[in-house]
Amino acid sequence: MTCIIIDDEETSRIILDQLCSEINDLDLIDTFENAIEAIKFLNKNDVDLILLDIHMPGFSGFDFIQTLKNPPKIVLTTSDKDFAIQAFEYESVMDYLVKPITRERFSKALKKVETFISQKQIDSHVHLLTTTTTTKNLFINIDRTLIKIDTDTINLIESEGDYIKIKTSDKIYKVHSTLKKISEKLPAEPFFQVHRSYIVNLSKIIDIQDNTILIEKNVVPISKSKRSELMRKLNLL
Repeated sequence: MTCIIIDDEETSRIILDQLCSEINDLDLIDTFENAIEAIKFLNKNDVDLILLDIHMPGFSGFDFIQTLKNPPKIVLTTSDKDFAIQAFEYESVMDYLVKPITRERFSKALKKVETFISQKQIDSHVHLLTTTTTTKNLFINIDRTLIKIDTDTINLIESEGDYIKIKTSDKIYKVHSTLKKISEKLPAEPFFQVHRSYIVNLSKIIDIQDNTILIEKNVVPISKSKRSELMRKLNLL
């Protein structure tokens, strides 16, 4: 993971430099005492992370963020506790460190950034795999391991908070995702979202009673708004 430091105080730059040197797999590319010089650098170079001071003469950290079209991840470093709420209005800001910064707090912030970047890389790889291979294959990330699932084996997918459960006849895979995201990767048939919390494989339905579907031992609710469309999709006599 590559990184630059932007801070007008020399002492702060030295301390951050030392903290960076103690983080494995973090490559500190350069340090800058003002945002203008950093912008010139970023116009020609890409980095994964910026350690950015908020209060700098003439050009604040927030001014700097607003100049970037596609900002990398940013960890703000400041002596001021009063801008935390404003800071997290920026999607690129991952953490807010108040000086003096401890090793433990710095390490925690960097771990957060590293995890986010790693997950994005895995997500990109999964997207590539799902768009370049047959739609019968779905790749999911379980503990940073890519697992291939034949979509024909999926009975249903259930939403549970920030996770989804992909249920086959013999396994349940719990993945940090949403129904919307996975629906975009599933083949259009035979999957159908019957409820805000459920997508089902229509070919796996055993029976339908009132507003519920039975798939193996799973009883799945049908939303009133989805029932008519479901009936049209089924091969009814």
